[in-house]
Amino acid sequence: MKKVFHLSSCDTCQKIIKSTGVDAICELQDIKKHNISAEDLDWLASQTGNYEALFSRKALKFRAMGLHEQKLTEADYRRLILEEYTFLKRPVIVIDNKIFVGNAPKVVQEAKEYYLHCK
Repeated sequence: MKKVFHLSSCDTCQKIIKSTGVDAICELQDIKKHNISAEDLDWLASQTGNYEALFSRKALKFRAMGLHEQKLTEADYRRLILEEYTFLKRPVIVIDNKIFVGNAPKVVQEAKEYYLHCK
């Protein structure tokens, strides 16, 4: 799989996609227009080790829904991501079986280096 799950309206996502160059080889999926499928989410979780690694606590709805006061389970993380696209940490860059989740500088640099290595 060569895919990027992102928001087209997010400047940070767009900057990361352009700086890494992954748009040249990856299908871009705007999760606001086409939310991640259960199948894709389950596969990503199997590769990252859990759903929590894919879950964004920075989403505005996290606090608005009182989730910060709850102890969430893996089933909760999965359900929330499937119900509300903003809970998917982004961007998620998938190149073959290598996955890069989020916008931390270290993750972005690793994605960029991996893409350059694969060219």
